[in-house]
Amino acid sequence: MRVSISEPLAAGTMAGLVPRTENWRSELEWVRQAGSDGMILFEAVGFGTLQDELRADGFNVIGGSSLGDKLENDRAFALRLLGNHGLCVAPVTEFTSAEDALRDLRGRPRRCVFKLSASHGATFVGTRPDGGDVAALLRSGETDDREPFILMDYVEGVETGVGAYFNGDRFLTPACVDWEYKRFFAGDMGELTGEMGTVATFDGSDALFEATLAPLAPLLREAGHVGYVNLNTIINAQGIWPLEFTCRFGYPGFAVLEPLQKPGWAALFQAMIRREPNSFEVRGGFSVCIVLTTPPFPYSRHDVDAPVGMPVFLGDIDPAQLHLGEVGSDSGGQLVTSGVYGWTAVVTGTGSTVRKAQAAAYKNAREVQTQSLRYRLDIGDKLNSGDFEKLVEWGWLKSTSAKRIASQISR
Repeated sequence: MRVSISEPLAAGTMAGLVPRTENWRSELEWVRQAGSDGMILFEAVGFGTLQDELRADGFNVIGGSSLGDKLENDRAFALRLLGNHGLCVAPVTEFTSAEDALRDLRGRPRRCVFKLSASHGATFVGTRPDGGDVAALLRSGETDDREPFILMDYVEGVETGVGAYFNGDRFLTPACVDWEYKRFFAGDMGELTGEMGTVATFDGSDALFEATLAPLAPLLREAGHVGYVNLNTIINAQGIWPLEFTCRFGYPGFAVLEPLQKPGWAALFQAMIRREPNSFEVRGGFSVCIVLTTPPFPYSRHDVDAPVGMPVFLGDIDPAQLHLGEVGSDSGGQLVTSGVYGWTAVVTGTGSTVRKAQAAAYKNAREVQTQSLRYRLDIGDKLNSGDFEKLVEWGWLKSTSAKRIASQISR
């Protein structure tokens, strides 16, 4: 393995822990010499066209595609596509002008969500039934009239994701179901972050997968997409309402799934490259991941000056449940904080119920210590307090194991 880092502020991430290369293009011949075992992996959005070109040049590439970038960055396009496949799509309108959006809100006042079309763009979830808070945002000048954005009608329900690996021809099964916690503070307060924690399971995912991702296989096949595809949705008694795609592994998405996947990453990557087998073994039950952050999170060092190089101490924690993020090793071998965002690490815990997985994850979180460490203490609580049972009641988690687990949760 050789890792290339293009962001100067991220130079310390994984320093001393993984082999580096200054120029990944200079390593292409090294990859080619490995034959069918050589692979290039991309994690970020925005490199889809480059990945398509590398595949056309004979390289095995896992990560995404130009179609994946479009699905993730062009929200209006993605929602139209999903609507054509029979999913419920909340009314959504794309704008490039704040004045046009204000005119639309005056003509049809409603609670709505403002989202920049790019996946990395800002999101503002309105709470006013007449859209007054979104209108105030538009009038404030915080939006850039040059960048497309959408207004989507707000939909009440249980936010649920469904994801699966695509090998260029078909999805590997089973798919996973996940529940993200995105706000910075417990109780879903504060800034919208990339993610503060997630609950995931492979149990009982067939119905959701068949209704959402499965119909997209021909489109992904035509595009040559190889990588992970996740669709975030709102589910209620009326059906599944798609929100947005993540067409890459994502962070902490890879971490929350790792403890439930019996094959290691090498075997999974090999299956994706060789297009066989078309399924893999998983462990039953749930995985809960907790994102451990340090300043400047939820901002970046591009915006806020915050120190790096703070010592990270590990207690009695199973290495399989620890997923280092923006951490490196100093000259003395001490783990230290590094990077751009303060995504220091992710810890996981597994169990037959959400409660058991949650307890295991928080036990592991207490074994990681560094200066100014912060994390949410309620990852999984909404599922425990009724959201999981709603999904069983609506028929989206139909397996016997799901009903048994829901019964244990209610007790």
